Amino acid sequence: MTRLLQIEFQKIWKNRASRILTIAYFVILSFIALIASIKFKIGTFELQIADQGIFNFPYIWHFNTYIAAILKFFLAIVIVSMMANEYSYGTLKQNLIDGLSKKEFIQSKFLTVVVFALGSTLFIFIMSLLLGLSFSSYNEIGIIFSDLDYLFAYFLKLTAFFSFCLFLGILVKRSAFAIGFLFIWNIIEGIIIGLLRWEVFKDSDDYQKITQFLPLESMSNLIKEPFSRLSIIKNIEETIGGAANVKDYGVHWYSLLIVLIWIVIFVLMSYKILKKRDL
Repeated sequence: MTRLLQIEFQKIWKNRASRILTIAYFVILSFIALIASIKFKIGTFELQIADQGIFNFPYIWHFNTYIAAILKFFLAIVIVSMMANEYSYGTLKQNLIDGLSKKEFIQSKFLTVVVFALGSTLFIFIMSLLLGLSFSSYNEIGIIFSDLDYLFAYFLKLTAFFSFCLFLGILVKRSAFAIGFLFIWNIIEGIIIGLLRWEVFKDSDDYQKITQFLPLESMSNLIKEPFSRLSIIKNIEETIGGAANVKDYGVHWYSLLIVLIWIVIFVLMSYKILKKRDL
């Protein structure tokens, strides 16, 4: 396992574009901390974002994992390029000649995906812990370490998304086309969701019983938007006479299971394509 990871990270680090994107990803993740310094001033009214409770425990786990997940496209480019470069530079064929089996090749790529997802999760954990200890109004141990299921959901979300990118990289063999296909698939899912919501299941949420099985939508369902949980948003809703917010923000086992199944599907399909393909 260590040998496979060493091979992969040596390839990534020697590629200038992949190296820059990887570093940029973690640098941009750290910019979440800068949200604390943002202030809005309108006349005599002054609002500081950090004062609205976004860094309070345990809410911070939900907020930071949701924001960080938006930035996953930086590493997605690295994952896709990692696979596309194997064909462009002929390293895939050379690895197989040197004795690496196709199964080990896929294992090495998937291990890299898991390490990226785990590294990002640990980074968010440490950053959130530091921000929470600095700004949170609640510092009891029981409160600090509650809702950590958002971190596991974040890890699983990244692993699934990167596995999808790996599959596309193997399927298409060109990074630009693979990224393009990823955006096209996102649009396709959006159209499917729109048709089911507005045409098939009008005035009903039953469409979600079907759309929850779509790959990108299933990943999205792991961590729902956290903004409507903020007290300032709730106060605005009450002021304008809106209905009480009864949205379910929890991480559910069935959502995790669906994403786990997609991970297995993406990895198996990647292996089958590579196994049948004439290199």
